[in-house]
Amino acid sequence: MSLPTPSQPPTARPAWAGRWLVAAGIYNLLWGAWVIAFPHALFDWSGLERLNHPSIWQCVGMIVGVYGVGYLIAARAPRVHWPIVLVGLLGKILGPLGFAWGIVQGTLPASMGVTILTNDLVWWLPFAMILWDAARAQHPLPDTPAPTLSDVLASERDQHGVTLGELCGDRPLLVVLTRHAGCTFCKETLAKLSAHKSDISAQGWNI
Repeated sequence: MSLPTPSQPPTARPAWAGRWLVAAGIYNLLWGAWVIAFPHALFDWSGLERLNHPSIWQCVGMIVGVYGVGYLIAARAPRVHWPIVLVGLLGKILGPLGFAWGIVQGTLPASMGVTILTNDLVWWLPFAMILWDAARAQHPLPDTPAPTLSDVLASERDQHGVTLGELCGDRPLLVVLTRHAGCTFCKETLAKLSAHKSDISAQGWNI
């Protein structure tokens, strides 16, 4: 798998991401159609009592099938349609959590874990990789080299416009890095430096 680079537009389609989403779309459509056509099959296989209103379970199959359509659409441009993948991944995470809660409460048999494996767990890694790829495409990591010490000394200046290199040219230089003016800890540090400024300068240091 190749990560996106600044030369790759967000609309590009990574082949591996498209294949995973096509597979997810086909699986969802088949599983949804199976549930709609045979709403009692999973309950019979798991040893659960059949639902009094199987149409409710058929609605679940319809929702899963609709997600399949979404995945097939996202497969054309995963970096553009990443919200579909995100919603799908959230469902595939929350589903197993609900199943685990049902196991703890004793309301669901462990045999239904096969459905959790094929419907949810197997898709965690590829969906997460697709989202990571989309994030990298939208915000690529900078490819410029880190500045050298000499670059910093020549470019960074104090409040008077004097470079760090000039400040430490003839005497030692104390450089204090602060987050921002409103930081409590930075204020404390600056207060201590202000209190000892004359002593530090007397010893031959620039601040």
